[in-house]
Amino acid sequence: MTQITVTTEAARSSAAEAEARARALDKALDDGDARTIIAAAVEVKSTADSALAAAIRAARAHGATWQLVGDALGITRQAAFQRFGRPTDPRTGEPMDTQPFPNAPERARGVFADLQSGRWDAVTTHFDETMLEKLDDNALSTMWARLVARFGELESIGSASPQRAADLTVTDVALSFEAAEMVGRLSSRENGEVAGLFILTPEQARSL
Repeated sequence: MTQITVTTEAARSSAAEAEARARALDKALDDGDARTIIAAAVEVKSTADSALAAAIRAARAHGATWQLVGDALGITRQAAFQRFGRPTDPRTGEPMDTQPFPNAPERARGVFADLQSGRWDAVTTHFDETMLEKLDDNALSTMWARLVARFGELESIGSASPQRAADLTVTDVALSFEAAEMVGRLSSRENGEVAGLFILTPEQARSL
């Protein structure tokens, strides 16, 4: 009970702090100081995020499932777990690092920009050994040609969403082709090597 009580009290304390920050933001709005307004808003968001995380820890301590947490947040249980879970590495027994690698979104968008421009060697130069065995420049260009034949030219590259998956960061990138909206998925290692490259429908991206 002690752990549950402490965690619940922490959530309430964080929520109260968030409310106090919000009142400070209201005052800043009245004063009309743009810099103060922005700084106060950042503090409110940070405190609210902390309150949410504390509330979820308390709910989990009370036995709430990830499905219940996801339903409350309006997201899937997998998305809830990936955002708030604390998985343990079965190889070491230590908590896993859940932070995506730095610059993963920029790297992923760069790979799809190279594909868009037909710079096959610029893409494959980042492949790890396993990827190179399966997909050399010629195979990559053939794969891309088949995509263009089916969906048209890639017209724009949208936002990128990275998630940590053990030793990899998996980044989904919105790709807008002439005839379809697709998702490019890039799996990369910390050293920048590409371990996986996929073009998925939005439905496939949500289910995998």
